[in-house]
Amino acid sequence: MTFSELKRKDIICIGDGKLLGRAGDLELDSKTGRILALIVSCPGGLTSFFHGDKNQLTISWQQIACIGDDVILVSPGCCT
Repeated sequence: MTFSELKRKDIICIGDGKLLGRAGDLELDSKTGRILALIVSCPGGLTSFFHGDKNQLTISWQQIACIGDDVILVSPGCCT
């Protein structure tokens, strides 16, 4: 899967079914090349404690439950 394909998928919280947004960027480990987190462009003004931008949310790669054909499902802990 390419990043272009990944960023077309809606990101949904498993806990309440809420649309969080779409991936706008990735956080990578420069030493291993592994993905550490998705940086989500939020439609509803959710804020992230990791970034000052009011329209972004950082979702750790470990919080991703499933990447499907159309959506990315994330654990409820990152949705608040």
